[in-house]
Amino acid sequence: MSHEPPPFRLLPGADHSPVLLHVPHSARAIPSPVRSGIELDDAALERELDHITDAHTAEIAAAAAEAAAPVAPWRFVNELSRLVIDPERFPDEREEMLAVGMGAVYTHTTHGERLRSPDVDLQPLIDRYFRPYAKAMTAAVGERLAATGRAVVIDIHSYPTEPLPYELHGEGPRPPICLGADDFHTPPELVALAEKAFAGLGGTAVNTPFAGTYVPLKYYGKDPRVSALMIEIRRDLYMTELGGPAGPGLAALARAVADLVGHAGGTRVL
Repeated sequence: MSHEPPPFRLLPGADHSPVLLHVPHSARAIPSPVRSGIELDDAALERELDHITDAHTAEIAAAAAEAAAPVAPWRFVNELSRLVIDPERFPDEREEMLAVGMGAVYTHTTHGERLRSPDVDLQPLIDRYFRPYAKAMTAAVGERLAATGRAVVIDIHSYPTEPLPYELHGEGPRPPICLGADDFHTPPELVALAEKAFAGLGGTAVNTPFAGTYVPLKYYGKDPRVSALMIEIRRDLYMTELGGPAGPGLAALARAVADLVGHAGGTRVL
């Protein structure tokens, strides 16, 4: 029986905090067996990782959690690249991202090139990586519900300044902060708190260029005690593109996320 640790971490916050920061796309790590099924050479893979990775978002979440003490959020962090599996896609449902080869397991790159051979069986990746992740994330939300009576999932992402070919709605505005909202799980009050928290960072817009937010399927569209918001940060605010280091903007973003966490959790941070 394998005792290999899971490729994700649940980092504890304050017992009374309902907030769960979800960081699904910050890592670049790809296990060797998975790498063998990817058709890109090393240089091309590194370029694709530069495009697709939400670099430094785990650092933003960590700094925000520290700044939010003693109402620190819980954090659920993916430690593998989304080129292994994308935990925010649903493999059993039809969705528009399948049209560009970017479902739960990507078959194509951000520029439409083949990432995996058509002959590769994707199911083992779903079973080995996707389903345990989804189960653990569902449990983490359930724990917040049991402890506090509600859960607030705040999804931390980033996106490039210029649209990539895979983006289905890349022609829309690209604000410094995109707020992804869901009709059922994102109350207007949560959007308003985010707009206030990020007001000093150049502006926000809702559901452009990316829309919606992540809620585990067990609760999606069923449990109003679970609220959710996606934070998409335009990368020029805090890092050098492509794939470069973080800059001074990271601290300001972390403080804004901490402010949002404090208000969404019911306690003012600032």
